[in-house]
Order: sequence, then C-alpha cells, then structure tokens
Amino acid sequence: MTQPPLAEQLPYHRLARLAPRHQWWRPLLGTLVVAVGYVLAVLVLMLCFLVLGVALGYPEDADGWPEFGPVSGTALDLLSIAVGIPVLLLTVRWIGRRPAGTVSSVTGRLRWRWLGLCVLTAVPVLALAMGAMFLLPSDGGEADGQWVGWPAFGRALAMLVVLVPLQAAAEEYVFRGWLTQTAGAFLRSPWAALVPQAVLFAAAHGWGTVWGFADLLVFGACAGWLTWRTGGLEASIALHTVNNLLAFGVSAAVVDGLASDETAADADWQTVVLDVAGIVLYTAAVTWWLRRRRLARTAPAPLPPAHPYGAAPGQWAVHPYGPVPGTWPVHPYGAVPGQPPVHPYGVMPGQGVMPGQGVMPGQWPGHPATGAPVAPPGTAHPGAAAPWPGTDRPAGPAGTGEDTPGTG
Repeated sequence: MTQPPLAEQLPYHRLARLAPRHQWWRPLLGTLVVAVGYVLAVLVLMLCFLVLGVALGYPEDADGWPEFGPVSGTALDLLSIAVGIPVLLLTVRWIGRRPAGTVSSVTGRLRWRWLGLCVLTAVPVLALAMGAMFLLPSDGGEADGQWVGWPAFGRALAMLVVLVPLQAAAEEYVFRGWLTQTAGAFLRSPWAALVPQAVLFAAAHGWGTVWGFADLLVFGACAGWLTWRTGGLEASIALHTVNNLLAFGVSAAVVDGLASDETAADADWQTVVLDVAGIVLYTAAVTWWLRRRRLARTAPAPLPPAHPYGAAPGQWAVHPYGPVPGTWPVHPYGAVPGQPPVHPYGVMPGQGVMPGQGVMPGQWPGHPATGAPVAPPGTAHPGAAAPWPGTDRPAGPAGTGEDTPGTG
C-alpha cells in the first residue's frame, strides 16, 4: 500500500507558506497593507498626543507641536514604533491567512522561557561592551557627563523599561519577521532572505557615518541569523531590547541625554568595534546554548486537501457507497455486515444469493413482478431440480437446462 506523503518541514523564513491556500501575491499585498496601516496608526497616535498636549496646556514649539519634554517625547517616539506590532499581526492573520503567532516562532507563539534565557545571556555580554565604551576618550564638555539626579532618572528608567521592549520587538517583527518571511516566500536560501532585511534595517536608522551603517548592518545580519537558527524572534528580541535599554539608560542618566538626536548610525569606529564585539559574543553564546537545548526550528507545511471521498493521497478514491479497496463491489442494495447480500425484493436469507452479487428482478421467486410466493428458508422453488452438491444454490426449474449439471 502506498504510504501517505510526509509534510514538508518549513524553516522560519519560509513560514509565509503555512497558509493552507498560499498564493504568491499575499506577501506582497501584505507588505503594502503593513506600510499603509502603520502610517495611519502613527497619525492617530500623533493626533491623540496633540489633543492631550493642548488639553494639558503644554507650551508649543515653532511648528505648533506641544513640547512634552525629553522623557515624554522619548515615550512618544517609542510608542510610534511599537504600534507597528498590532498592525503587522492583524495583517498576517487577514492577508496572510495564517496564525499571527507564526511570525513569533515556528511553534506559533513566543517561547517565553527561551526569551528569558536569551535576556539573561545578553545582559552581562552587552553590559561588558557598554562598560568598555566608557573607557574611550570623549570629545564632549562637562555638561555631557552631568548627573540628572535620582528622581528624574527613576522616572525615565521606569518609562524605558515599559516601552523599550515594545519598540525593540516591533522592529524585530518588521525586519526579522515580516520582511524575512516575505522574501522567504519566494526564495529557499536563508541568506537570500536575511541579507535584504539587514540592509533595510540599517537604512531605516538614517545615514550617519560609514562605521555606524556597518554596525547596524552587522546587527541586522546577526539578529537575522539567530532568528533562522533558533526558529523564532526570541533571541533577536532579547539582543535588541537589552542593547536599547543600556543605550537609552546611559542617555537618561545625564542632563538632556534623551533629547539628543544622535543614533547608532552616528557612531565612530571605536564605538562600533566594541559594539560589534558584543554582538558577536552574544551570538556565540546563544549558539552554545542551542547545543544544550532541544529547540524547534521548523514547522510542518499543510498537506494538500484530501479527496472528498476520503482516499489517502496516492491511493484509489473510495466512494462512500462503494466497496472497500481490494474487495469485489457489493450490490447497491447492500447486505447486513457479515452476511451475504440480500435483494430487497423478497429473497430470504440462506436461499443462495451469491456473495457480492445482487438479485436481478424476475430471476428469483418473490419478485413483485411475478407474484410468486416467497419460499420459506431452506426450501427450493417448486419443480426445481436438486441443488448442486456442496452448495446451497437452488437448481433451475426442471427441463429448462438452467444451472443443471451437464448443461451449457
């Protein structure tokens, strides 16, 4: 018997093909919907903050926008990125026709234990790299290092702990998640899907220095490789969250640090060397963990729909009214399971109906067209010859030559 085909195992970057009825245009249409939906969500958020700022009497800048201050302004910036998460997940569900959790991992959800382990791994590694940056010579003045005070730092830190993980996760869902899986819907090679998102990730932070662009490119490539290697976004979210928390935390500790417009794209080469060293060390540490933990890396693709009559792929289809494969067909009038088939026109059980054959009208007594009585069980038709030896099939009427020995 032919064995049913096994489901194809899809790696993370190919999960866009998990839709039962995948069409090539769905990832492209979804990308357009994500872009338009994100812009609309940001406009709604900005309008809400504008109304709130006017209602609370915040002073306005030259453009008429309320000046919320460094902490509140940073919160608005982080929220304007975080709103991309619901937009993307709804698009995956409605346009992609697959579970929204398939962007999180191959298991259809975030693996929280694995995420926590990655966070615990990232904290000491990236903190070491950040501490080494303080040893680099600075060209700033005294104001750059002025302590902001515990009350202000505490308020800023509380805001950052709540919003930075959402901002970092949103960027991972867009670049390592949606864009990677969109490219993977057309390309089997993981690197063919990972390299474009790394370039777009670096470009999205703006152009500062060549070193800064290279730093972001390495970050995007390592985060993308970890996503493919682990089968989910947990490792990249942990890296991004801890990295941003440390960077924002250092900025929040000094006066006007959160008001600075500088980003990672503006980094000099000394900072980039230390930052890349931390990223590479974290990637190696996660790889070490993977050798000691069994982690799902693929998801089974949906099988083609079964035949409406229930036949397994590669086998003959069996009609619901038909025979079991490998047996002779049974008359549609059917027999009780385990008994010879009995014609409904009056043949009594035990009168010799051949298994697998129905009784044709007019051939056997008891048919309504002949009006002949039904013979009781165990008796032959009046005038019939003796039955064949060893069988219970009645012989034909005498003199007719039907079913008698020696006749043709």
